[in-house]
Amino acid sequence: MIASQPSSNKQTGVIAPYGGNLVDLMIPPNDQEQVKASATKTLECSDRNACDVELLVIGGFSPERGFMLKEDYEAVVAGHRTTSGYLFGLPIVMDTDREDLTVGDCVVLTYKGQKLAVLKIEDKWEPDKAMEAKGCYGTTSLEHPAVRMIATERKRFYIGGKVQGLELPKRVFPCKTPAQVRANLPSGEDVVAFQCRNPIHRAHYELFTRALNASNVSKNAVVLVHPTCGPTQQDDIPGSVRFQTYERLAAEVDNPRIRWAYLPYAMHMAGPREALQHMIIRRNYGCTHFIIGRDMAGCKSSLSGEDFYNPYDAQDFARECAPELAMETVPSMNLVYTEEEGYVTAEHAEARGLHVKKLSGTQFRKMLRSGEEIPEWFAFRSVVEVLRDA
Repeated sequence: MIASQPSSNKQTGVIAPYGGNLVDLMIPPNDQEQVKASATKTLECSDRNACDVELLVIGGFSPERGFMLKEDYEAVVAGHRTTSGYLFGLPIVMDTDREDLTVGDCVVLTYKGQKLAVLKIEDKWEPDKAMEAKGCYGTTSLEHPAVRMIATERKRFYIGGKVQGLELPKRVFPCKTPAQVRANLPSGEDVVAFQCRNPIHRAHYELFTRALNASNVSKNAVVLVHPTCGPTQQDDIPGSVRFQTYERLAAEVDNPRIRWAYLPYAMHMAGPREALQHMIIRRNYGCTHFIIGRDMAGCKSSLSGEDFYNPYDAQDFARECAPELAMETVPSMNLVYTEEEGYVTAEHAEARGLHVKKLSGTQFRKMLRSGEEIPEWFAFRSVVEVLRDA
């Protein structure tokens, strides 16, 4: 079964959320005490759990209304689709070691002193994590960061059920809800999503602003720069620092065709599956197009350094799923900086015999630490200042 979707996103207003309606699970203030009183137990969320709770409550995971039951979990693991027929890249699960939590319990989900939501437990099971790893990440190797996460961080049991929201997590990143982002998007125009989890450098900026000129993007389209602010890989720059780089850069470029927002999502580095997950989420935030880079959300073995996914796996899978999501993909251009013409495609530079200038991430970090001048063709001055002060 395939859930029916609108055949075109060329419409008045903003593209409809996936499934047709934006889910909103937040309980009105006047009813919250009654909902809290129905709960007899509490369960503390991990950072990843808190991201999932928030995205469920605000509709980022529309049309999902809670943590998946076993049947949906297994369907998504096996075939990236729920039992209702909707596409979904990765299962949304709440994990616990608690044996006292049983089906029928109402549980308050807490996080760093906050009461985020009430979960009505409808299902509880002990998952086959090897099967989950193979289905979602294509490997059972602990050298993959997400396989290591589900094996060593996630607890023994998964519990599923409907969620009722009480409050959103307090974060360094002020995360706008899908409804808030949608309210600031132009009616009837395309919205191109740019996903990142690191500071934005010049090549990134050139990439997402040039995407607005793609042949399949409307003339007055805007780009939504939408960095993830949840847990990422261990060696990524801390979220509080990344947030400062985005805020400073937004002020520096002051581009009216860019919208900025932050996404409370925990990365899995799941390659193709993660590309699908990001597209679904961005549609719920009002996006019609998604920029998908070479080796998006890919990762390397922690021992051999070999890639877990082929360079274009995520692009190919996203392109395959896009029509059903009523979205379009914008392939990421391979841009290089040249002495003669500035940023051009690598193919153009090679054909013209232009002189390409390169600066590796390792060199950049070394120059940051030593106080060397960072060339402005590589990084924005505002971003460099934040990183040096961190």
